[in-house]
Amino acid sequence: MSNPLTLVTWNVNSLRARLESVQRWLQEYHPDVACLQETKVADDQFPRETIEALGYQIAMHGQRTYNGVAILSRLPLSDVALGFDGQGGDEQKRLIAATVGGIRVVNAYIPNGQAVGSDKFAYKLDFFAQLKTYFDQSHKPKEAVVLVGDFNVAPAPEDVFDPQEMDGQVCFHPAERAALERLRGWGFVDQFRRLHPEPGYYSWWDYRQAGFQRDRGLRIDHVWTSPPLTPRTEACWIDREERSREKASDHAPVVVTFTSG
Repeated sequence: MSNPLTLVTWNVNSLRARLESVQRWLQEYHPDVACLQETKVADDQFPRETIEALGYQIAMHGQRTYNGVAILSRLPLSDVALGFDGQGGDEQKRLIAATVGGIRVVNAYIPNGQAVGSDKFAYKLDFFAQLKTYFDQSHKPKEAVVLVGDFNVAPAPEDVFDPQEMDGQVCFHPAERAALERLRGWGFVDQFRRLHPEPGYYSWWDYRQAGFQRDRGLRIDHVWTSPPLTPRTEACWIDREERSREKASDHAPVVVTFTSG
């Protein structure tokens, strides 16, 4: 890879509902790679022509109404894998991977969990365990790997608007944070937190109760890399302004730039 590579991860909360926003953002910032979550669109309904007209190749793994992930790239996409088995056999479409510019890009939409103690919460914890196994079996920390997406967990007190109020709640429950830490133990580096150690940075704000206006946010959208990419991570930032727009997703884009390797 001879040039820097810019990647954005963004839970768009319905690609078709947010298509104009995605078009505008891609045209303004021209990221090399865009990893989208919660596209909520079956593959045969994906707005392929609109995205391709902007100069992007597309790898998608979607389903109607729920979930859905996609990788858009201005560079060649290779070795696309869908789901944990690589063939997309998982019931819920939440994981996609591809190689871009010599980097293995893994895009994940972790389950929300809905309510502590529910079946969906158990599924969330199991998903984290499956993801850890996936990396143990498929990759080594010495490789150039980036894991991005909506993890639906804020790792630390600095990542939530009020740690006391959030303690024990979904997205900040000790069991979730422990599962996230086990996954990070594969060898990942949280690049945003490495570059911005101070509190007060969030990537999601609830639509309800004026969450954004009151800045009651959580940092649950992440860019994690294997160690070889740490010296190449030039910048990582959250586009908070995008969340302030009319009809915005409840998540803001998170952007990372890697220097050439």
